Amino acid sequence: MAKAKTTAFFCKECGYESAKWMGQCPACKEWNTMVEEPIAKKEVPFISGRRNLLMKNKPALLSEISIEEKDRVSTGYQELDQVLGGGVVAGSLVLVGGDPGIGKSTLLLQVCGNLAGVGQKVLYISGEESLKQIKLRANRIGNMTGDLKFLCETSLDHIQEVIREEKPDIVIIDSIQTMFREEISSAPGSVSQVRESTNLLMQIAKGEGITIFIVGHVTKEGVVAGPRVLEHMVDTVLYFEGDRHASYRILRGVKNRFGSTNEIGVFEMREQGLVEVENPSEFMLDGRPKGASGAVVACAMEGTRPILLEVQALVTQTNLGIPRRTAAGTDYNRVNLLMAVLEKRCHYEMSRYDAYINIAGGMKMNEPALDLAIIMALVSSLKDRAVDETIIVFGEVGLSGEVRSVSMAEQRVNEAIKLGFEVCILPQICLDKMKKTDKIRLIGVRNVREAIGLL
Repeated sequence: MAKAKTTAFFCKECGYESAKWMGQCPACKEWNTMVEEPIAKKEVPFISGRRNLLMKNKPALLSEISIEEKDRVSTGYQELDQVLGGGVVAGSLVLVGGDPGIGKSTLLLQVCGNLAGVGQKVLYISGEESLKQIKLRANRIGNMTGDLKFLCETSLDHIQEVIREEKPDIVIIDSIQTMFREEISSAPGSVSQVRESTNLLMQIAKGEGITIFIVGHVTKEGVVAGPRVLEHMVDTVLYFEGDRHASYRILRGVKNRFGSTNEIGVFEMREQGLVEVENPSEFMLDGRPKGASGAVVACAMEGTRPILLEVQALVTQTNLGIPRRTAAGTDYNRVNLLMAVLEKRCHYEMSRYDAYINIAGGMKMNEPALDLAIIMALVSSLKDRAVDETIIVFGEVGLSGEVRSVSMAEQRVNEAIKLGFEVCILPQICLDKMKKTDKIRLIGVRNVREAIGLL
């Protein structure tokens, strides 16, 4: 009699299980994602009769479903509330990912202190730090009052018992890669462990109405370590971005079942912990040079929030056969495309010049509305002619050199008015649809040549 297999192959992207190794996953079509892990033999209890197999849950009509209106609980940080869609929802499962040392644990510990201070019962479970380490961090952040308890544990079976005994409102799991279930024989952090652990936490969150925050480590590619199905299981996915050596951090929402996606929150890392930046446009434009060529202020949208940022360009004559092009904070291929438009439609010999594009402040923006600002910055640096500091530019540029409309143009203009800009260069199509205002001078352009003529 042949022995039963004790290992199986799992896809790291989608969690597909196979008895043998395959180069390409049949489910998600990704290459080289199959990893071998041990599997535990599950004993299925004998059930007599088919009636016992019937589920207690029955289908219901929409008219039979009652909704209990519960206000969202504020985290104490306006920036985080905006990313979450207005606050914490009871029974939600939130995944917080980011690079090591970026400030994930610090932010969640501060949120725990804020929630406990307003009467919420909070349980912080750490699988990476001891209670003394957490105490040292809490002392650095400040005084924490209220019903806030800490637990150092990695076994989810024990954690489940503690949650049922304590019955908290908020639970923090730091991190999901350290948690394990005893019936699964693979190591913590493996595909099967992360998947099953998240599944158990989801059942606890939905069944008990408890909000659970999960901390997830990221790989070198910038995605959460473990199976990709992890992001599909949770309700909200937040990513912490930024350089560890810089003071500013950006919290980006990439998935949210309770609000809009692509919202961002800006924080500043200080000695006492993370402090929210209420007006990101001000810090993005802080330290802007006066009278320097190649610097243009643009307006990008992150979800429903307009953010003003500075686009910097440096164009120099090349000494190489192939000109050098770099782009920091925006899409490199987009920069090459826009330079090709300048060469073809405006007859600038851009192939003779090196070009360096930078989004000041360390923010990454790939919105097409930055196209016109990038072109204006390139031409400004090429001609060594400075753009007035009171001018703001936004618009999408097509391959024919036309300036196309962008979404939420009125919100962008209002943000420019708020920060004291006097002139706004925008697509003519957007100008025709907008209401007239005396607070700012609006100049509509139909193509790139008209915009360059304003320099």
